Amino acid sequence: MEQETVVTTKSVVLRPHAHLFTRGIVAVLALTTPVFAVLYWLTIPDGVWPLVLAVHIIVVVATVLAVLAFFGTTIQLLPDGVRERGFFGRVTDIRPGTVGSVVLLDLYEGSTLDTLPQLFVTDVHGRLLLRLRGQFWAREDMERVVEELDVPVTTRSESITLTELRRESPELLYWFERFPRVGRG
Repeated sequence: MEQETVVTTKSVVLRPHAHLFTRGIVAVLALTTPVFAVLYWLTIPDGVWPLVLAVHIIVVVATVLAVLAFFGTTIQLLPDGVRERGFFGRVTDIRPGTVGSVVLLDLYEGSTLDTLPQLFVTDVHGRLLLRLRGQFWAREDMERVVEELDVPVTTRSESITLTELRRESPELLYWFERFPRVGRG
């Protein structure tokens, strides 16, 4: 009797830091609650409160959409590569054969001595395929992505500033970070 071999393939889903969700909700509530309370208090006597209610509903709907987008943001480690689902729903598939370079470094955060890890994955033409920033992703998640892609990784022994990264490798940055006045430093 012949036996069939069944190969099961698992995928691992990585998610951004959970505390970001809590901070975001607290920030929205802290900013909107006093504003809308005052607006309701001022407009109820004049009968203009339905306009405030409409704006309040728009803010709540926008917040719900942002929450859904946050929970939809993932990095999926598949048997044949990595799939990123970005904040706005864009899906990027990265196959190991398409990767040109992987850079893992620590970037100074603003004008402080604090650093956060950054992972950059580019294609064979030098175009940025994937960027994981320490503000959103754990270093362990970045290392798992590197392992999944199974390509050599370039690491820097010393932390660098955004200005240094802009000067040395501007192609790794988002378009708005390439300009000193717009990209914070």
